[in-house]
Amino acid sequence: MVRGLRVSGLLLAVMGLTWSSSVRASLNGNLSVEIDGVKNKQGQVCVSIFASSQGFPSNRDRIVQKQCTKITETPVKVSFNNLKAGNYAVAVIHDRNNDLTLNRNNLGMPTEGFGFSRNPEVRTSAPKFGDAAFLIAGPNTNIQIQLKYF
Repeated sequence: MVRGLRVSGLLLAVMGLTWSSSVRASLNGNLSVEIDGVKNKQGQVCVSIFASSQGFPSNRDRIVQKQCTKITETPVKVSFNNLKAGNYAVAVIHDRNNDLTLNRNNLGMPTEGFGFSRNPEVRTSAPKFGDAAFLIAGPNTNIQIQLKYF
């Protein structure tokens, strides 16, 4: 009898692990990003998603997903699908010359528009991941980013 209970308990534990894994796997969501404040329709807007502080906001090797889209109307809307539940931060640039880079002047100041999720204040450097991070925990997440220009 004791052996039968142990086997049943083990079976339930294995089934529980399988169930919770399948639930976690189905917790993928979609992200809609609305970008306001675009100064003109020249070039494109590039949106990069990061899943950790490593490389945020400019290391291209650490980007989870990226999309560039031509500016045809404002606000610009970009959607991403099938993101795993978790914390993310988004960096956006208004890439006026289509070179996929945030161009800067001789002093290192951006000459193109930029923005981040949660719209943190930017003074002398880019925000930390934690200042821009938001949670994807459901089927649809919507965020708005206000571009800044210097």
